[in-house]
Amino acid sequence: MTKLIINGLEVSVEKGTTLLEAAQFLGFPIPTLCHMEGLTPYGACRLCVVELDEGESSRLVSSCTYPAEEGLVVRTSSARVVRARKMVLELLLASCPQSKTIQDLAAALEVRQQRFKQEHEDCIYCGRCIRMCEEQMMAGAIGFQGRGEHRSLGTPFDAKSEVCRLCGGCMYVCPACELRCTYTEPDKAICGACANLSPPCLEVNTFDDMMCYMEPCVACEIEKKPREENSKE
Repeated sequence: MTKLIINGLEVSVEKGTTLLEAAQFLGFPIPTLCHMEGLTPYGACRLCVVELDEGESSRLVSSCTYPAEEGLVVRTSSARVVRARKMVLELLLASCPQSKTIQDLAAALEVRQQRFKQEHEDCIYCGRCIRMCEEQMMAGAIGFQGRGEHRSLGTPFDAKSEVCRLCGGCMYVCPACELRCTYTEPDKAICGACANLSPPCLEVNTFDDMMCYMEPCVACEIEKKPREENSKE
């Protein structure tokens, strides 16, 4: 067993336990985004950071990937941790302001403004879809390409995948493939009272009447009705 201290409470956990698992076992809430039960920890979003007290210095680490070690002193909600999480959420809102998951996380951490330029790139590169496809669907049809600002998500050589079964698992776990609920203007990025109702992820002409797996998806419903009326005519 490994002994460590989390928020002043001494705890013993099994070897190999992550700091996130140890904190959750004790009931300490830690927000997560790229992390998902059943998938390999990835540590991409940095939303689950915690502070390690190392004497005169301290550092932030991602709790979903950092293993519990003997004698560690961990703080899950210090002022530094909260500031870091809020900053991460602001950046996520700049990239994907219309994700319900990110909106809910921002509201829970009382993020009231988004100070960065709206990019509207949608994909936040959390890697959920890639890990779902490879680890749960046993397909490995998609992956990351390139590095830095040239990084993108897709199939090898952007060609049609022969191993993709169109199961929809990638869409099911994607934080960006959800009902969009905000304006697109930067000054209204936090809450827009459902002003933007364009389809969040599906190419209507390609998938026709196929709807994503989010329930309910008002955007898809609204887009679907005109097509049904046009078909009747």
